[in-house]
Amino acid sequence: MKKTVHVAVYDTLADWEVGAATAHIANGSFHREPGTFEVVTVGLTTEPVTTTGRMRVTPDLAVADLDPADSVMLILPGADLWEGEQLTPFAHKARQFVEAGVPVAAICGATFGLAKEGLLDDRAHTSNAAEYLGYSGYSGAEHYVEAPAVTDRDVITADAMSPFEFAREVFARLGVYEPHVLDAWYKLFAQKDPSGYATLAEYEATQAS
Repeated sequence: MKKTVHVAVYDTLADWEVGAATAHIANGSFHREPGTFEVVTVGLTTEPVTTTGRMRVTPDLAVADLDPADSVMLILPGADLWEGEQLTPFAHKARQFVEAGVPVAAICGATFGLAKEGLLDDRAHTSNAAEYLGYSGYSGAEHYVEAPAVTDRDVITADAMSPFEFAREVFARLGVYEPHVLDAWYKLFAQKDPSGYATLAEYEATQAS
């Protein structure tokens, strides 16, 4: 049975922030259970959106039709729109996910949306800067952590400059890779360490045998 990871898409979405996570979830290479995961996009509506990189994306479904019971995670990318009210439906949906015990992963501006929704008031979290989240009016400043990415219970947060650290937290929470494979993935893609490739190649050969 497929496990669906839902990825929010909206105008001004920051392409680079979630690309590592979504590409390697959808790809299936080196997965603990190949073919298990699929990526489905969610928009405010099903009308096409335009990312910061000028990529046109047509959402698979509208956020109003998204049920946490049909998902294993909701990924929220950053976008210029998070400081306003336009993306509030996604923040509300994130609350539904967390209350249902389904994890939410937010990066960059999406952390601002979670903060406004009160989801970071009692959780360790990070963002682009502590001062940035302070403008949300939230009550969780004491739980802010200076780190590229943080997981606390069912909420993952990350800063805009850490797409690979964000992806690593996402993969770990979903159990996409065996732990040593996840370490190798991070070494190769984030640290450019060729020893990571050797481990991945060895694992792939084992899977094929």
